[in-house]
Amino acid sequence: MGLGKSFTMALSSIINNKVRALLTMLGIIIGIAAVIILVSVMNGLTNEITSMFDDFGTTSLTANIMTRSANIEVKPDEVYEFADANPDMYSGVSPQVMVSGQIKLPTSGDDAITSSCSGVSEDYYDIKRLELGFGRFICNVDCDNKSRSAVIGSYQALYLFGTCEDALNKTIKINGIPFTVIGILEEEEDSTQSSSDNAVYIPYTTALQMNGTNRVNTYIVDAADDSVVDEAKAKLESFLLEKIGDDDFYNVTSLKVMIDAMTNVMGKMTMVLVAIAGISLLVGGIGIMNIMLVTVSERTREIGIRKALGAKHRHIMTQFVMESGVVSCIGGIIGIIIGSAFAMLAGKALGMAVRPSTGAITIAFCVSVGIGIIFGFLPARKAARLNPIDALRSE
Repeated sequence: MGLGKSFTMALSSIINNKVRALLTMLGIIIGIAAVIILVSVMNGLTNEITSMFDDFGTTSLTANIMTRSANIEVKPDEVYEFADANPDMYSGVSPQVMVSGQIKLPTSGDDAITSSCSGVSEDYYDIKRLELGFGRFICNVDCDNKSRSAVIGSYQALYLFGTCEDALNKTIKINGIPFTVIGILEEEEDSTQSSSDNAVYIPYTTALQMNGTNRVNTYIVDAADDSVVDEAKAKLESFLLEKIGDDDFYNVTSLKVMIDAMTNVMGKMTMVLVAIAGISLLVGGIGIMNIMLVTVSERTREIGIRKALGAKHRHIMTQFVMESGVVSCIGGIIGIIIGSAFAMLAGKALGMAVRPSTGAITIAFCVSVGIGIIFGFLPARKAARLNPIDALRSE
């Protein structure tokens, strides 16, 4: 008897025992669906977080200098010189000086926004991949002249002026000091206080003046591309060590390293969740084996007749392994359909793009077939080893 005939007989047996077949498949369906849902949602979450980091520029390095010694200082000109001397390694540098304060219109009285202003240079725009809706960004001339120019987010523009376009070239006060709005950033989220649209950028030299200091403690350095990030980080650390003399007083962080670490953690979490969901597959496999053992007992006389008519050991084995595999395969297909549907629904509920991966579906299908064959082997072997005479005598 060929594989085609065995397959036909397996389908016939499943159709004749629909309820039993469905109950047999249940564990496989739940297990496969759980694996698809978990893998898809975790992949979607990983992609969402990675995409969020990508918006900040995966090649950027942040150098924080923590020494307070008057004799130890890393000046902006020195960092610019260092970057210019390694053009194949770095594509941009921007000092960053934070100023916390009140932002309001000159005539608004006490109606003010509490916000943090970032003092930056021209390169910051490209490093952080910002987008302008109106006007222009801070340029090097603004930094050289310590100009009172500001680029604001859509949150400040809408709050203070009603529309983003109306904010251009208007005057605002930051900690009581008048600034001219030279640019408004493109709206990225929902223009609320807690969103990335709440942003104010001014020349870093002006920010230093407002803070009453001439020391820059943070530099944003952009690596030339993803392939040199690690080397660029190491080279920057060597430069800072040479200038400061003690690696306890500075640190360099890389978004790429953070993303890689996060992706690694998410991958491990996915494997743990899949392993937990895999328990359902094990239970489903045991269920298949139990039902097939019952099936062998019920069909003992049929097996005896087939053996008496010349069926060989391998024919009986093939029939029952095929039946077990088909049951598991159908259960796997149903589980994939249900899992994919629920994964996409979960993605919509969580507000992120979730798509079942081809790899997860392929592996899930192969696992379901494999479980059917493995757990169907023992009942099939029992059926094949039956003595034809004893089988014919059974009731």
